[in-house]
Amino acid sequence: MRVLFLLAALLFGLPSFAASRCDVAVATQRVDLPQVSLAYQSIGRDSDPALLLVMGLGGQLIHWPDEVVVALCRQGFRVIRYDNRDVGLSTWRQAPASANLTFEALRYKLGLPVAAPYSLSDMAADGLGLMDALQVRQFHVLGVSMGGMVAQHMAALAPQRVESLTLIMSSSGAEGLPAPTAALVQLLSRRSAPNRAVALEQQADLLAALGSPQVADERAELLQQAAQSYDRAFNPQGVERQIMAILAEPSRVALLNQLRVPTLVVHGTADPLLPVMHGVHLAAHIRGSQLALIPGLAHRFQEAFKAPLLAAVLPYLKRHRQDTGHWAGLETPPPLLL
Repeated sequence: MRVLFLLAALLFGLPSFAASRCDVAVATQRVDLPQVSLAYQSIGRDSDPALLLVMGLGGQLIHWPDEVVVALCRQGFRVIRYDNRDVGLSTWRQAPASANLTFEALRYKLGLPVAAPYSLSDMAADGLGLMDALQVRQFHVLGVSMGGMVAQHMAALAPQRVESLTLIMSSSGAEGLPAPTAALVQLLSRRSAPNRAVALEQQADLLAALGSPQVADERAELLQQAAQSYDRAFNPQGVERQIMAILAEPSRVALLNQLRVPTLVVHGTADPLLPVMHGVHLAAHIRGSQLALIPGLAHRFQEAFKAPLLAAVLPYLKRHRQDTGHWAGLETPPPLLL
């Protein structure tokens, strides 16, 4: 009789177990590395193949839409999202170098070398250090915008560890690719605000400019998103240092030509920051990569485009998902204990 009760509990408890396995409300944890302290969340079973999410410029881990994270987790992944150094709840321990974004941006426009406190390669080492601390040997990487650039460096630094790349709204950094409009660059450069209200208005302006012309954003919703980010963490100087890391980065074409990692490139046809040719050029320089262009997608995770994005990404990740060799530090899967 006790066996029957146990079986019934297991059977009828499966739906709630599946839901809790992909609970995005898990606690934010911290990993201390030599140069940085990284805040992260791990959603899913430790025994599942790991998928590392790398956010873009100034983005925090909360900017990965929860429903997207849940969909990835239900695909059978342990989804790990984190705050890059200098944003969110992550910190960069080194005393900030004196650097002037306006001056460095001018040097960039003149074709002169840009001095940055750290590089995108350093940021890639942060992500690899996080996975080291979690004892995850091999994993998949999904990066968006600047996070896609960081992901490219991860694959170059540790090709034996990165099992697949998914690069969304990203670029090769090559010269000659279309640039964003001057108006958008001006919005990106507004990093100082005298108070919270002004900061929220500035961020809402930027979010609107990065959105698709096919979608009419509600100003109140944009302000709410901006408030959520501001109230969790506000570090405009950190974002400036990330911008300098991007400006200091040379073309990654030579790096991309050497990659032998399965790669999916996803780009929108209406991207105002990194126009669609950035995605086309990126895919052209990664051998065997796949390119998925999404009509109307701009440079944000907008509700109208979450389904097309998942339709492009989920089948690709499913094909490259492996169920063995991913158990943290173990050669074989852990036993099932009842």
